[in-house]
Amino acid sequence: MKIVVDAFGGDFAPLEIVAGVIKALESNPKLQVVLVGDKDKITEILQKRVFVSDRLEIVHAPDVITMDESPTVAIRTKKTSSIVVAYDYLRVNDDAAAIVSAGSTGATLTGAVLKLGRIKNVTRPALAPILPTINDRGVMLLDAGANAECKAENLLHFAIMGNEYMKAVGIKKPKIGLLNIGTEEEKGSELIKEAHALLKNSNLNFIGNIEARDVMRGNVDVVVADGFSGNVCLKTVEGTAEILFTELKTASTSSFKAKLGGLLLKKNLKGIKNKYDHKKIGGAPLLGVSKIVIKCHGNSKAENIVSAINQAYTLASNKLIEKVSKAVEGKSTDKENND
Repeated sequence: MKIVVDAFGGDFAPLEIVAGVIKALESNPKLQVVLVGDKDKITEILQKRVFVSDRLEIVHAPDVITMDESPTVAIRTKKTSSIVVAYDYLRVNDDAAAIVSAGSTGATLTGAVLKLGRIKNVTRPALAPILPTINDRGVMLLDAGANAECKAENLLHFAIMGNEYMKAVGIKKPKIGLLNIGTEEEKGSELIKEAHALLKNSNLNFIGNIEARDVMRGNVDVVVADGFSGNVCLKTVEGTAEILFTELKTASTSSFKAKLGGLLLKKNLKGIKNKYDHKKIGGAPLLGVSKIVIKCHGNSKAENIVSAINQAYTLASNKLIEKVSKAVEGKSTDKENND
């Protein structure tokens, strides 16, 4: 099984990306990786590390799509960019199962739809990050920004895809919650009310509405939202965590007593920071396209890339695409799916 990696996507590319790939290959003897990017620069990094493997393939792509470029225009015009070449390789090679990229979010998501296409019967793909929870189980939030406007059927499909993902990683009967302004069934917009009815009548383990303040309590395994609300929820969580860590650091160094207390709690505080730091998580899958797509944070380093590659390998090994396709079969009435 081959995992395609965009070597030039991200703030610390290509050095940290290549370093992550090396670690992933060393830890998994069954893994094969295709590194896509400027071949000379990749080779130079590998030679400095004295790393040679017959499970590593390099595909040359001299250009890069930057964060400030129009995703649709760039995907269609920059044919030799690393993300476009990576998607082209993934599309035409049956033994390539997934792609990992820390590059432009817009280009990664747009490229997935334009180059790979949606799974049959899936109305919309969804970006689905895993957020930390109090009970360490983690919760999937989808959609987290791929679709600003949604229909109720889209939210049903998000729930189905999230359910299949969680089963693929070992949760037998995932609990599904619908993001809303209250837990009462009659609350929310017309979209939420319609989605609630569809979820309630599905065969999913739907427990009802969930408020944003409860997302990370660990009461559910999947939180379903339209892309606008989901992205606001995600960014609020990330921003709040960053502010709290900054405040804790300031408070623990404000006086001699504070420094002494901070020293005693240093190990515990570091553990909490690592648990809730979104930068420590491998990547967010884009569910609903025909192959596994993992979008890493832009400032991902080697450890994040290793986690993302392992994540992609696990999902592909557990046949996530086939399971999602089967799960949504016969559950689509929206004609946009056939466009």
